[in-house]
Amino acid sequence: MSEQVLNLGIPKGSLEEATLDLLTKAGFKISDYGRSYFPRIDDDAIRLIMLRAQEMSRYVEDGVLDAGFTGHDWIEENSSEVHEVCELLYSKTTSRPARWVLAVPSESKVREPGDLEGGIIATELVNATRRYFKARHINVKVEFSWGATEVKARLVDGIVELTETGSSLRANDLRIVDTVMTSTTRFIANKESWKDKFKRRKIENIAILLNAAIDAKTMVGMKMNVKKSDIDKVLKVLPAEKSPTVSPLADCDYVAVEILIEDEVERRLIPKLKRVGASGIITYPLNKVIH
Repeated sequence: MSEQVLNLGIPKGSLEEATLDLLTKAGFKISDYGRSYFPRIDDDAIRLIMLRAQEMSRYVEDGVLDAGFTGHDWIEENSSEVHEVCELLYSKTTSRPARWVLAVPSESKVREPGDLEGGIIATELVNATRRYFKARHINVKVEFSWGATEVKARLVDGIVELTETGSSLRANDLRIVDTVMTSTTRFIANKESWKDKFKRRKIENIAILLNAAIDAKTMVGMKMNVKKSDIDKVLKVLPAEKSPTVSPLADCDYVAVEILIEDEVERRLIPKLKRVGASGIITYPLNKVIH
């Protein structure tokens, strides 16, 4: 019988805060993460271990961890054989995929990857970068960079660096030549752990809660009171793909209407609802949305 504990890896570093925040929104209480590499979680069947995202997939593949969170980029970089449970659309800054980009100083004569033939490229993503240039039959030397890669852009011929917003590249007066890889966070599992009934169910439960918390970040609940005589007009204003809940009120001339909508729709929808007779409109944040 397998041990009834799931060893779960949390990425130390840039994804750390976003991952812990997401787990909290999913309903878990985590403590001691600022002082220990073994944070405490309010689930006796889960043991947390903090490791760098760069090495997470290797430890999951080897069975040191049953599951963990890391970027698609590091799974590819390490060529790790793991089970991908789900994609989680969150990162350290935004919900957009991060990009590994080939960049050069703004003053460089390089305009396309082929212009770097015979040059030196600095990056932390060595293996994936080598595969990128090999696929294009471009001969370059790829060197590992121990952080602060933007600084080295004027010491070598080009760099491959991770960016979400591009602000650091602009601050260092660098220009993007091409995108080497896009990456999002992945929840991964050891293949043997995935075959274990207890561990698989535990991993699946975590995935459901995490995705519910992610979906809730971009949605709000909306309630309103509507005269029965105005209900058809209100329903026409509401997004057609949504199915609102309509409930009777103590005043038999009115009903309550409740719906979940994307938060970006909310500001456009409220004035329209007001004009067709809705009143007592309130919106509220959501903790989880489970489809």
